[in-house]
Amino acid sequence: MSLRSALTPVVARWRTANPYALDTALAALVLFAVSLQWIFPDEGDDPLTWQGWLLGAATAVPLIWRRRAPCATAWAVSVATPAQALHHAPPPDVMYGGMVVLYTLAAVGKPWQRRMMLAGWVIGVVTTMRHQAELAPFEYAFHLMGLICGYALGMLYRVQRAYTTELEDRARRLERERAADTARARAEERSRIARDMHDILAHAVSLMVVQAEAGPVVVRKDPERAEATFDTIAATGRDAMVQLRKILGVLKEERPDGEGVPRLPQPSVTALPALVERVRESTGLRAELRTTGVPRPLSSDTEVAAYRVVQEALTNTVKHARASRAVVALDWAEERMTVTVTDDGRGPSAQAGGHGLIGIRERAAACGGSAETGAGPDGGFRVVVRLPVAAAREGALG
Repeated sequence: MSLRSALTPVVARWRTANPYALDTALAALVLFAVSLQWIFPDEGDDPLTWQGWLLGAATAVPLIWRRRAPCATAWAVSVATPAQALHHAPPPDVMYGGMVVLYTLAAVGKPWQRRMMLAGWVIGVVTTMRHQAELAPFEYAFHLMGLICGYALGMLYRVQRAYTTELEDRARRLERERAADTARARAEERSRIARDMHDILAHAVSLMVVQAEAGPVVVRKDPERAEATFDTIAATGRDAMVQLRKILGVLKEERPDGEGVPRLPQPSVTALPALVERVRESTGLRAELRTTGVPRPLSSDTEVAAYRVVQEALTNTVKHARASRAVVALDWAEERMTVTVTDDGRGPSAQAGGHGLIGIRERAAACGGSAETGAGPDGGFRVVVRLPVAAAREGALG
């Protein structure tokens, strides 16, 4: 076991102890030190008087209040010490009280207090010692160095305390920032899950409603087609349930701190042909997919956004537009991909104000793109979303 590890618990207990109990013990220790001349009177030739002992005690007892009133304590010790030196019965061998009060003021005092007290003690020591006889030069250096060392230790403690406080503040600030980042990440993840649930449910329910509304007519006219229609309704419902179970599973497995949240396998642009085919077969809407340009790599969130945008646009067409035809166009350029969904339905008045359009804009903005919705050039409704390709997005971020 190293010395540092052995002293660590002792220092910890010392810091958490009652400060007044510690200061009282320190004052008692200083009083014992200044009383050594009376305890061992044969060790020196200086005269001993009870007045001298009282003056020596006056340099120790005020240290009990050195933290509660550091400036007043320093003044009390500063008066008692030269009085004892001038009384000279006995003179102070070591100015213990002076070193303690200079340390205290250097550690906790205001700048003008500690500087004035240091200058006063240096001048006072030199002045009082000049009135004493038979003093060797080294005694001046001994007393002055003792005071300066006490002051320097106090300044060192001040700097260390300021450094420790700064580190603690930085740690708390980083913890708050980490908590804010975690909360923001969780909010973004929940927002993403909410959009996915909306898209899945809206799309599936819309297809099921269209099939269910056509079911009675088909049953009377074409029983075989009616059976296929009900199979489509069942398949659409099962697919929606599977996707919802996955999303709910993600929510259940989410850790309290928001870390390690598993993400669902997300659809991509390559799944758009199947989506358009499913809408065409399920609803009778003449939906088609057109692609121009050379496909380029997309980031994973952009892939999902493109798929969900088309899904939501087709869902709105089925639910609100009363359209007979819809065209999904993918235009690949060097820096972006443009997704355009147009129909020949009733136009903007049928689709305005829905949450789906808001979700389309949010998805596009989250990927660094943009979205426009409104009337088509030949009537109906049009959704235009521009999304950056992977290379262009990385260049913008860099």
